[in-house]
Amino acid sequence: MYLRSEISQKLRVGLFIFCLILPIALGACRPSEPIPTPTNFATLLPPEVKTTQPPAAKITAQSFLDSWKAGHFEEMYALLSESSKVETSIERLSSTLNNIMNEGAVSSIDYEIISESLNPAAAEVAYRVTYHSAILGDLSREMKMQLSLENGDWRIHWNPVIAMPELAGGQSLAFDRDQTWTGRASIFDRNGNLLAAQTEAVAIGVWPDYVDLKKSGGLLSLLSSFSRYRSDTIAGMISNAYPGEYLPIGEAPADQDPRRLEQLSSWGSVVVSRYNRRLYFDNGVAPHLVGYVSAIQQDELNKLRQNGYIADDRVGRKGIELWGEEVLMGQPGGTIYVLSPEGKPVAELGSAPSVSGQAIYTTIDRDFQREVQKALSYFNGAIVVLERDTGRVLALASSPTFDPNAFETDNYNWNTLLSEIVNDPRTPQYNRATQGQYPLGSVFKIITMAAGLESGRFTKDSTYDCQYTFDELPGVTLYDWTWEYFLEDGETKPSGTLTLPEGLIKSCNPWFYHIGSDLYNAGLTTQISEMARGFGLGSLTGVEGVEEEPGNVPDPGSPLDATNLAIGQGDLLVTPLQVARFIAAVGNGGALFKPQVIEKIVTRDGDVIRSFQAEKQAELPLLPVNLELIREAMFGVPNSKSPQGTAYRELNDLKVTISGKTGTATSPTGKPHAWFAGYSSENREDKPDIAVVVIAENAGEGSKIAAPIFRRVMELYFFSRPLKLYKWESTFDVTRSPTPLVTEERSTAQPNLNP
Repeated sequence: MYLRSEISQKLRVGLFIFCLILPIALGACRPSEPIPTPTNFATLLPPEVKTTQPPAAKITAQSFLDSWKAGHFEEMYALLSESSKVETSIERLSSTLNNIMNEGAVSSIDYEIISESLNPAAAEVAYRVTYHSAILGDLSREMKMQLSLENGDWRIHWNPVIAMPELAGGQSLAFDRDQTWTGRASIFDRNGNLLAAQTEAVAIGVWPDYVDLKKSGGLLSLLSSFSRYRSDTIAGMISNAYPGEYLPIGEAPADQDPRRLEQLSSWGSVVVSRYNRRLYFDNGVAPHLVGYVSAIQQDELNKLRQNGYIADDRVGRKGIELWGEEVLMGQPGGTIYVLSPEGKPVAELGSAPSVSGQAIYTTIDRDFQREVQKALSYFNGAIVVLERDTGRVLALASSPTFDPNAFETDNYNWNTLLSEIVNDPRTPQYNRATQGQYPLGSVFKIITMAAGLESGRFTKDSTYDCQYTFDELPGVTLYDWTWEYFLEDGETKPSGTLTLPEGLIKSCNPWFYHIGSDLYNAGLTTQISEMARGFGLGSLTGVEGVEEEPGNVPDPGSPLDATNLAIGQGDLLVTPLQVARFIAAVGNGGALFKPQVIEKIVTRDGDVIRSFQAEKQAELPLLPVNLELIREAMFGVPNSKSPQGTAYRELNDLKVTISGKTGTATSPTGKPHAWFAGYSSENREDKPDIAVVVIAENAGEGSKIAAPIFRRVMELYFFSRPLKLYKWESTFDVTRSPTPLVTEERSTAQPNLNP
């Protein structure tokens, strides 16, 4: 006890002395500061030194594999060890991985980390990679990668076997296509006529310098039989050719007429060159709809090879060829070999048979389509023909047209043809039927009439005094189309008092200005624009197989905007396909159908694996009584003599029951666009009724340009031939003069609409 007490006392004394000395030594002792106690000694010790551990090696492995999945080879290379970078360049790593992806037809990979083994400076990560091959399906391999610690980070030791075990010792992969693959499947019209097919073809052309037209009557006839040109047209082409110029005439199946081909080949001035590729028949029927294929470009080769393509294949670029790429191409099969460093097969990675492509049948009629293209050939513009009660597209023409065979480099004619297409300022590849966006002009008055009737502010008995001018907007004077006639002939009178249906029949501008202004001032500022959207304008139609644009339906911001919209001008933009859809809906009783261009998809054995049906998308937002009023007024446009409809002179003697509306829409680039939109009501079992929309760009009056073209389309459909010459034709399909006659309805646009 004594000893313990003595020790305790000595400790207390020592502690007391320490507490006196320590603050002095630290220069921090003040009388008011507490004496340190054992509980805060830790604050006086040096800070603890913490060591940083590197991240788990599997995190680096995951980053490496994630970069592979994304195709970021540079990021993969950055994760290699320094010794690996010395031995392997980024180019060699990329080449190895591309070999797997391209020759293995691997479109993507997935992976799974299995395990991780660590020691202080080295690691091993085991993982499983699944290769998704277009040829072999899914292949899985389990592998291990070695890692080392460099400057606190794990880095990977590169060896091709960490990408695929079969690549050990400098080996590589190679794909050998199955020769039983039958090539790209065909595209047909609704009747089974070929539009595009893989076949042996001939390119035909002529060197004009070596043609004596006085002695070449037989030659011209032969050339015409293999092209879309008449003999006299070919003679003109030869006469007007530049010295040394080559004229491509057309392409045809090699077995179309062997005897005539042999005769052609005997002419020294003629080229008859055979090739075996994609052929578009008749130099391109509905090329804007069917589309075309062309050679694979270098910058897309890797991606396409990962889907089983080879460099010599062709790929769809436009229209159905693009939309149906996978359907038409099928899946070429073959064997994927493992090659020695010397390029000799040492093993098979796997093999698979080819899966044939499937044919696509369209809704168009080839012969009708070809003639519809001719009907518009003198103008830039478009024609759309729909089955009125189903939405099926029977013809879709965009002018100018082009020969899709121009994109096949095995075709002797391709260079000249493609140069003509690329250098044509009229942009012949542009699909004006589905992508052209135009003001609609007076055809839009159908929608304005619908909006007025549905508002309850106008009825069939509402009247308006239609004079030369419209003066309801303070400080603004707008004009009727009759004013321009009066300025020219000094005789044309204004239409006078008209009911609303009569206003549509006569296309009276002031009547529709009044509706637009009245609705806007009544607070119904979006009544017309919402009605337009209800008619399907301002949005995509949803058509499959062809590219399209949505157009634009603006909401008016002022009374002037409202009057402008009421006659289809201002910022309103529509596509001919959209117009055809709502015109068909008016004709069929109100059903808006999705335009349909694909009829069915069929295997090479003839089995239908998918059949497309009519698809009703919506109903026009109209009471039946109001829709019937519009239909009666549209019937009056080509049929009414009192008041005389704007298309009466051009269409009243057509032996088909039709309804429609003319339109003349101002364009900022020249003359107005000519419109006519209408439908038939024949109710024939053998000929379903159709809706037809015509636009001729910068061509003049709708009543004098578009209406005759509409008539021609109706004649072609119901009578299978044209019956009445255009005023600008000397004979059918032959223009009388270089510039078609353009006469009269006057433009709905006003010179001061946008001051």
